[in-house]
Amino acid sequence: MRKVCLIIGAGAGIGMATARRFAKEGDYVCLVRRSNQKGLDKSIHELTTNGYEATGFIVDVTVPDDLEALVEKIETEIGPIDTAVYNVGAQIGDRYLDSTTLKVFELGWKLGTFGLFRLAKTLLPCMVKRSTGSLLVTGATASVRGNGGQHSHAATMASRRMLCQSLNAEFAPKGIHIAHIVIDGLIDAPDTLGKMLGAEAFEELKQRKGYEKNGLLVPDQIADSYFHLARQHPSAWTHELDLRPHSALPWWNHEKLDL
Repeated sequence: MRKVCLIIGAGAGIGMATARRFAKEGDYVCLVRRSNQKGLDKSIHELTTNGYEATGFIVDVTVPDDLEALVEKIETEIGPIDTAVYNVGAQIGDRYLDSTTLKVFELGWKLGTFGLFRLAKTLLPCMVKRSTGSLLVTGATASVRGNGGQHSHAATMASRRMLCQSLNAEFAPKGIHIAHIVIDGLIDAPDTLGKMLGAEAFEELKQRKGYEKNGLLVPDQIADSYFHLARQHPSAWTHELDLRPHSALPWWNHEKLDL
């Protein structure tokens, strides 16, 4: 039976790189984006024209029941989900407390934590019946450290991390691998950092820190780690992994990244 890899948050960075990696190994890849049908279609076209099996869905994880319906549809019509990657971002940018509205704070939580909870509540019982499966969750520096202006993001990502620990405590003994990946650094990703900085500043940053300098996290290399996690033997599971460029200061040094 073919393996299905569900990637929720399949942008042009980590999400698409992970899709390529799993597809290359023979998985049927289901890509999920919150918006941008054109971008999603482009990603599916890239995969299928290279001989891989893939399909895409536009789903807003903050909308009640839509995520649940998607999992049921994939399990019923495509196949059992062997690996799920929750890669939904919840970054709203630096905002002082007085400019962080209740609506914005709640949105971060819905994207970052509540969506993961709903995915787990729907998918993990299916995996338990099969006694196998992996749930890989993308974290961030904010998962382990709160910086000024990051009230929503830090609260969201830290709670995402704790949710992963709780899920692991309950489901690892049942054969389900829950792994939280701390992405502790700047990512060479046009859909996230590129949009935040703008094209010119993003290219300048890549010239200064990227390429042979290895100062930016490369999505394809991150994807290799994700695939490794999904295929680990149960006798040596990784439950949390820190990834950062070799030249970057780790999160525990308590310094904000210099763009």
